[in-house]
Amino acid sequence: MEIRILDDGAAVARAGAAFVIAAAERAIAARGRFLLAVSGGKTPWVMMAELARAKVDWTRWHLFQVDERIAPAGDPDRNMSHLQQSLLAHVALPAANLHAMPVERPDPTAAAGDYAEEMLRVAGGPIVLDLIHLGLGPDGHTASLVPEDAVLGVRDRDVAITASAYQGRHRMTLTYPVLDRAREILWLVDGAAKADMLPRVRKGDTGIPAGRVRNSNAVAIVDRDAATKL
Repeated sequence: MEIRILDDGAAVARAGAAFVIAAAERAIAARGRFLLAVSGGKTPWVMMAELARAKVDWTRWHLFQVDERIAPAGDPDRNMSHLQQSLLAHVALPAANLHAMPVERPDPTAAAGDYAEEMLRVAGGPIVLDLIHLGLGPDGHTASLVPEDAVLGVRDRDVAITASAYQGRHRMTLTYPVLDRAREILWLVDGAAKADMLPRVRKGDTGIPAGRVRNSNAVAIVDRDAATKL
C-alpha cells in the first residue's frame, strides 16, 4: 500500500479527485471506459464536488456503489442522497451509466443478487472494476463490512446484505471477492479517530475488516491526524 500524507481533509478530497481522474484516463485509454465504485462519507462528498467541476467525458464513466443503507429513496442516511447532491445533479452522467444499489426493494437478498447481475452485465465476468474507493471507520470497518457480522465470511457472492443492523440500518455491500479483483483501490482517510486503524490496514491485519482487503494495488490518501501512528 502506498500512503500519501496531506495536511487536512480538504487536501485529501482534492487529491482524491485528482487520483480518480487519472485512473479514469488510464482506464479509458486502455479499455474505452471507466468502472468506478464509490463509498460514502463527509470527505468523499467533498471529493465528489471536486469531480463535478472537472472536465471529463462522463459518457465513458460507469458509477457503482460500494455500499448503501437499506432506507427509502431520498433518506438522508442514504449514500445515494449525498451522491446526488454533490455530483450527479451537476454532471452529464448518462442515466444508463449510474448503477445504484436497489435497496428499496422488498427482498434485500434478492436485490443484492440483482445488483451483482447488473455489475456482471456491465463489467463482464468475473467482475473487475477499474477503481474502488474505500473509507475506514474508527472500528476498522470498510464498505459495510463491519466487525463481527456474518457478511465478512461471504466468499461466494460479490454483493451481500449485512446480517445485523449497523448504526441502525442493515446494509447492502460489495464483498471481499470483488474488492480484491479491482484494478486499483483508493483509500481516503482523515481524522484522528482513524489513527489507530490505519497502521493495521497497511499491515494487512485481518483482525479488522479493512485489514482483509488486498492492498498490493492500493493507494491511501490520508491527512496528518490520521497518520500520527504510522
